[in-house]
Amino acid sequence: MSELKVHNSYSRQKEVFTPITPGHVGMYVCGPTVSGESHLGHARPYITFDVVYRYLNHLGYKVRYVRNITDAGHFEEEGRAAEDKISKKATLEKLEPMELVQKYTNLFHWGMAEFNTLRPSIEPTATGHIVEQIGMIQKLIQEGYAYEANGSVYFDVRKYAASHDYGKLSGRIIDELFVNTRDTEGQEEKKDSVDFALWKNAAPEHIMRWQSPWGEGFPGWHIECSAMATKYLGSQFDIHGGGMDLQFPHHESEIAQSTICNHVAPVRYWMHNNMITINGKKMGKSYNNVITLTQLFSGNHPELQKAYHPIVIRFFILQTHYRSTLDFSNEALMASEKGLKRLWEGYEALKKLQYENTAGKEINADLDGKVKKLAEEFEEFMNDDISTAKVLANMFELVPVINSMKDKTIPVSSLSAETFEFLKKQFSLYIEDILGLKDISEGNNDKLQGVLQLLIDIRKEAKGKKDFTTSDKIRKQLADMGILIKDEKDGSMSYSFE
Repeated sequence: MSELKVHNSYSRQKEVFTPITPGHVGMYVCGPTVSGESHLGHARPYITFDVVYRYLNHLGYKVRYVRNITDAGHFEEEGRAAEDKISKKATLEKLEPMELVQKYTNLFHWGMAEFNTLRPSIEPTATGHIVEQIGMIQKLIQEGYAYEANGSVYFDVRKYAASHDYGKLSGRIIDELFVNTRDTEGQEEKKDSVDFALWKNAAPEHIMRWQSPWGEGFPGWHIECSAMATKYLGSQFDIHGGGMDLQFPHHESEIAQSTICNHVAPVRYWMHNNMITINGKKMGKSYNNVITLTQLFSGNHPELQKAYHPIVIRFFILQTHYRSTLDFSNEALMASEKGLKRLWEGYEALKKLQYENTAGKEINADLDGKVKKLAEEFEEFMNDDISTAKVLANMFELVPVINSMKDKTIPVSSLSAETFEFLKKQFSLYIEDILGLKDISEGNNDKLQGVLQLLIDIRKEAKGKKDFTTSDKIRKQLADMGILIKDEKDGSMSYSFE
């Protein structure tokens, strides 16, 4: 059996994975900021690290998987004004901030369940750990690496960089960082423009605020993860995961804070998934191509030609190595949908095959060797930095052999009994338990979309006839089932899942 190797973003090398405590793994993954609905960009890290979690469990490790919920003001550092996303969105939606947080946390959990991701061991919230964050900030001040200014507290980056390798994770050159940092809100009270906020003094209009030794305020973005990771995984833990976009400033800041507080580098192995592009473009509000999970599953977005089953999205993501850029398009998703159906049909056929009596029949040594090697390589590829794409490629090589055995053009007895049983065991283990795939025909997703569209058409017709009793009844009963109908300005209707 080969050893598990993972690509450590910090060293930029593949390294043999050796946990701090034998038999146990501590893994922290940055969770969502629940100021809005989760989107396609969120799907990749949580599906990626779900597979990492599943595989570590398969290897026999007892894994504590911590994934946080950021439900306090998300303080932006890089070239944007300070902004509490949650307070801002709550005002727009006329909701209490924690009402909005609960709404989008529920929606996030629903989306993750649709993707068949396992729940983490612990899911702490930023607002539930204000005491720990304040304690960590106080310690940073005591250590001489943080300072208070006008009710806010900042981390002294230049002092830290003088004796630590600041910028190594993200590959930022520290001198350029100091020169190129753009002015942001609150710069006049910082010692240096690159210092980042640990605690922010709350302006009178700021809704989410807590008492602290420095007055009423709210935590900076980075301190939240350091405090929660330290509490549940200790001063140093095995794996920290997240998207590449978090390397700077978020993860770089986490390293600095935690190293000073705990007197040890916080993480042994940093793992980062690459970004998703849409038709070759970066996903972002400025490109008008952000696709939410409800839009993905319903097909209600200009970039989408149809609705896609959540497991098709999962399969699509796993067909590319997690450290490679993944380009999203209708053509790619349609190909993934066909590929998943073909793979699952092969798997179902394999489950039904029974080994035949081999009396008087010879085993095909070449075929037997090929099948055994392809199935054995599942583990070899997963141990090589979680190469799900290679595992799936081998599965697709095995499907024609399975189909030929189903059609009896190749006798099942062409394989040894051992190889045949090993093939069945490996397919079941990897396709369901490790890759987390499911039969997409079970959900009857296309039929559901058809029924919903029919109801929308009936409601639209009722509104056109000014039959508001029927129109309102359809809307209310769908809302009771968690399906929200929205009347668009152009007269069309759309729906989403609550």
